[in-house]
Amino acid sequence: MATPFSSTTPLRSIFQSKPSPPKTLLSLPVSSYRAQRNDNNSSHIASVSLWSSASNYAAATKLYANPITVKQLLQKRRGVIRCATIEEIEAEKSSIEKDAKARMEKTIETVRTNFNSVRTGRANPAILDKIEVEYYGSPVSLKSIAQISTPEASSLLVQPYDKSSLKAIEKAIVSSDLGLAPNNDGEVIRLSLPQLTSERRKELSKMVAKQAEEGKVALRNIRRDALKAYEKLEKEKKLSEDNVKDLSSDLQKLTDEHMKKIDGIFKQKEKELLKV
Repeated sequence: MATPFSSTTPLRSIFQSKPSPPKTLLSLPVSSYRAQRNDNNSSHIASVSLWSSASNYAAATKLYANPITVKQLLQKRRGVIRCATIEEIEAEKSSIEKDAKARMEKTIETVRTNFNSVRTGRANPAILDKIEVEYYGSPVSLKSIAQISTPEASSLLVQPYDKSSLKAIEKAIVSSDLGLAPNNDGEVIRLSLPQLTSERRKELSKMVAKQAEEGKVALRNIRRDALKAYEKLEKEKKLSEDNVKDLSSDLQKLTDEHMKKIDGIFKQKEKELLKV
């Protein structure tokens, strides 16, 4: 006979839900759980196997996984082992060559400008290029505030755009190493170039020779910088040793060409200085 339902009977004892697996079992190996539950329910065992495998994987991931994701790791690895393309290497080589050539050309122009500032027997406005005038509290080049011309072969005419600067221009010319005596008539300044003595010509010739040598030193320094840039590419495995040798040879040819240009303008200037 069935036991009658009593109002005092706890509902929990009748409708007892299926207990969930203990949390600690989620981290146990499959073999351990089987040892505790010795039954023949293969489907239940398979279920436990899945829970155990998942929990072990989660625990191993938590304990041993690197915070860097697989994708990030691959990207990082690709960045390390990535090699420069041929186009990139050629661009770097071309940049080094262009920079060296541009700096060498600028050196030639500097030497030529320095030579022009050294006066010879004939009047040349360029001899005043280096003179700076104190104009309204700031130093400015003479040629920027005055027009300079050569009315005669042995004289220069300085006509300022602002007549109030005449005194300052006269002072700057006297203070220079040109050895010229300006004649200020209140409107313009006239400069008479006396004939150079033999001793003065020799002094100026030595000055020009020194300027030429300084230009050559500058060219050698430019070549050295370019060689260091090539050697850096070799260390980065972007260029082989043979590549660097070939580029160094081309660089030396470029340097020699500009050395010859300095020699040429030096000889021309020296000829002008020594001509009586």
